[in-house]
Amino acid sequence: MSNSELNRSLEAILMVVDEPVSELILAQITETSTDEVISALTELALAYENEGRGFELRNVAGGWRYYSHPDQSLLVEKFVLDGQQSRLTQAALETLAVIAYRQPVSRARVSAIRGVNVEAVMKTLVTRGLVEEAGQEPETNAILYRTTSYFLEKLGLNQVEDLPALAPFLPDVDALDEVLATLTD
Repeated sequence: MSNSELNRSLEAILMVVDEPVSELILAQITETSTDEVISALTELALAYENEGRGFELRNVAGGWRYYSHPDQSLLVEKFVLDGQQSRLTQAALETLAVIAYRQPVSRARVSAIRGVNVEAVMKTLVTRGLVEEAGQEPETNAILYRTTSYFLEKLGLNQVEDLPALAPFLPDVDALDEVLATLTD
């Protein structure tokens, strides 16, 4: 196998790995010697660095893998956090609504209101920058959460108080009292 063919083969393999791959495995797959693979990988890494690429080839944890270049970290972080195109699930929307209207609120309180565990959903909302920590509850030391300015931006609001009122969507208080009375009798 020529040097350029080996380089292309290594690039193709490393492009799809999700964890570092050892020289030995790469040598077995490409049917070349380990020394040739090490030489090719070292040359590729140096070439990428000299060309000023947005990625680099690193030998980490006993194997080789592509990583985004450290000087591009802010842009990559922005893409990962802000560039997400997927929509929120129904559970995430419901959890976000509870937080928006009850903030600051603990995860346990949100779980109690929704009637389900919201730990994973809360992590998603925090990761997406829609919810953030807002201190601790004095009695229990539970972490309190609130919506972020990014949440307001996405909804086109200036402040949390601009959220629409919930009252028109809630049942009549008298009707609710009647339902509660029938449940306790």
